Amino acid sequence: MQGKAVVLLSGGLDSATTLAIARAEGFETLALSFRYGQRHVSELEFAARIARAMHVARHVTVEIDLRAFGGSALTSDIPVPKHARAEEIGGGIPVTYVPARNTIFLSFALAFAEVAGANDIFIGVNALDYSGYPDCRPEYLAAFERMAALATRAGVEGKPVRLHAPLLELSKADIIRRGLALGVDYALTRSCYDPLASGESCGRCDACLLRLRGFAQAGARDPAPYAS
Repeated sequence: MQGKAVVLLSGGLDSATTLAIARAEGFETLALSFRYGQRHVSELEFAARIARAMHVARHVTVEIDLRAFGGSALTSDIPVPKHARAEEIGGGIPVTYVPARNTIFLSFALAFAEVAGANDIFIGVNALDYSGYPDCRPEYLAAFERMAALATRAGVEGKPVRLHAPLLELSKADIIRRGLALGVDYALTRSCYDPLASGESCGRCDACLLRLRGFAQAGARDPAPYAS
């Protein structure tokens, strides 16, 4: 057994795969989710299902409200961009970027890890099939890990937290293949930024299109329901 690890769990495909990897590496897993004012708050239902299915030792959902700041299509009334194909997703930082979200989430994970006696944090960020988010880059993660070593009691005492991003350099198809090999039930996950009230994923936002392309390239069927 590797000891305890805090895993950021959104309810999406990437975080579920990351949780499975942490478990496969022998960690006792603690899951951390956030109700942060996101329009796709239904993802938390799936995070809870994943946590139960993967037998996490403890699942904590923290409530913060990033709608107080807005500035993102996920936390304000800015429309979520829609496309017909993944190839239409533009470059640059999209309006679905939530300012400083991963920094906020990782800071909570750092506090959770210190209190729980965990030396490891897992996050499912990806630098290949992603939509231009600045807080999904390897240099950002390395900088946060250095900061964490300076900012925590554990770090000062010579036991700095290790930050794991096992999906960082994988394509979406490779992530799906890895998850399927580990037995991840992707029917328990949702990735849509703008789901319908009836529960189906929209099929046209960046997250849906990247997910659908990933399943197609992996030669697998996406079990999530989509709008016609």
